[in-house]
Amino acid sequence: MTSIGTIIFLLVGGVAGGLLSSVASMASLASYPVLLAVGIPPVYANVTNDAALIWTSIGSTISSTKELKGHWKQVGFFSIFTVLGSIIGCSLLLSFPSNVFEKVVPIFIAFSGIMVLVTGKHHSLTPKKRANWQRILYIIALLGMGAYTGYFGAAGGVIVLVLLTYITNDRFIVINAIKNVITGLANLVALIIFAFASHIYWLQAIPLAIGMFIGGYIGPIILRHVSAKIIRIFIACLAFFQAGYFFYKAYL
Repeated sequence: MTSIGTIIFLLVGGVAGGLLSSVASMASLASYPVLLAVGIPPVYANVTNDAALIWTSIGSTISSTKELKGHWKQVGFFSIFTVLGSIIGCSLLLSFPSNVFEKVVPIFIAFSGIMVLVTGKHHSLTPKKRANWQRILYIIALLGMGAYTGYFGAAGGVIVLVLLTYITNDRFIVINAIKNVITGLANLVALIIFAFASHIYWLQAIPLAIGMFIGGYIGPIILRHVSAKIIRIFIACLAFFQAGYFFYKAYL
């Protein structure tokens, strides 16, 4: 039985995760530790996290209809690759033992922090039309990102954000809105697979999901008024801190 205190803790963690996801693609940096803190084992925490993550995308999509106008064909095209990749990632997560999973988590998170900063530098440049082979390479990389999302959701959206930055010449706020939709679809596919092939802690997932919906809705509104550079630096610092924490737990 989940206590009232635990429900509030999960709800607040979900709001924080939703905000981090919609503005900086890092929901799991808040939601994953919250699930670990209430006693859920690492692999199952990741699976349960996927069950809640889709509500972040729903909230942010509703809040970003203005930015998504005229971009739905792009969303559909990019989603094909992320969804296929998600299926691959889910299979990998269910095939490898949990100790392997715990050891790669800090590497993924540290990499995501670096990518936040790299994306920011790219956006400071004048947008250019890319060669077709470059666009194809980046689109194929979306497949790999989908696999990453299916295997471990933490900061997976950062990779999408970086790739979309190089594939398109749209503004950051538009790219971020597209990212929220296609990562949400990838997480939805992961949820469907995990619901049948693994165990989801639904009592913990529901309050977390409610919080994520709220945070996901508020996030795009904040993004319209706060400097993207400030957000990137803050989230990158948070990513490096969390990577160090999980590295210590896994290796020391």
